[in-house]
Amino acid sequence: MRFTNQKGSIVAMITPYKADGSINFDALTRLLERQIREGTDAILVLGTTGEAPTMSHEEDASIVEHAVKVVDGRVPVIVGAGSNSTATQIEKAQRFQRLGADGLLLIAPYYNKANPEGMYRHFASTADAVDLPCILYNVPSRTGCAIPVSVVERLCGHENIAAIKEASGDMAYAMKIAHCVGPDFALYSGNDDITLPLLSIGGSGVISVYANVMPAMCHQIVMDYIEGRRERALENHLRYLRLMNDLFMEVNPIPVKAAMNMMGLEAGPTRLPLYEMAPENAAKLRAAMEEAGLL
Repeated sequence: MRFTNQKGSIVAMITPYKADGSINFDALTRLLERQIREGTDAILVLGTTGEAPTMSHEEDASIVEHAVKVVDGRVPVIVGAGSNSTATQIEKAQRFQRLGADGLLLIAPYYNKANPEGMYRHFASTADAVDLPCILYNVPSRTGCAIPVSVVERLCGHENIAAIKEASGDMAYAMKIAHCVGPDFALYSGNDDITLPLLSIGGSGVISVYANVMPAMCHQIVMDYIEGRRERALENHLRYLRLMNDLFMEVNPIPVKAAMNMMGLEAGPTRLPLYEMAPENAAKLRAAMEEAGLL
């Protein structure tokens, strides 16, 4: 199922681990089935929320193969293929295409950063090397650099660059790239708390951490807004805004995995260097979960 301007909620999947740190594939199957059953519109694996930086190449491949097999074409499977090495990113992108990915998420090069021309070539050369829709990922809080507006403007016309995940939280930046949105280039919120403002300037949906916890509601909020039921969308967005925000009270995905474990969803631990939540923050998160009716 090729990813093409998918509207709705795209879950940024956690990776469930066993107590020994190995991947819990049985739990992953159950989580994927839950997402599909509750209306999630597409699934992203190997993103930030999936703890991709701690994965080996063999684990990367095993996650993609498993997700593609379980999902079996029912919704698109998008795979995080980003790297701060362009050559590595191309190699990963081609490998994930062979493994059956429906789309790719490409992060801005982190740590070494890049000047505008280097950043353009980082994305364009990857998109040239595959035959899959690619989503740019702008998250300067993680990478230390933003994708310049001028680079987005150049890339939005590339036949294999289909969207941007805008996770800066900067509405001024989002407004500057909103004119790039069209039939062949979509805008997705990368921050659950500002999904509705992004939709109001032409966004197609959200790539969501919150959807790991409440997939049906995340889908409903987005589709209610897109289909004109905007009062209900706003009502529900505000109702669960505390929970959305509390899922980021510590670095993602520590809180969302804690929340899922509270719900009995077998997220398991995080991998070092991420560690379990501070007890006082876990108590605050539990209160938000109770307020949301999840516990």
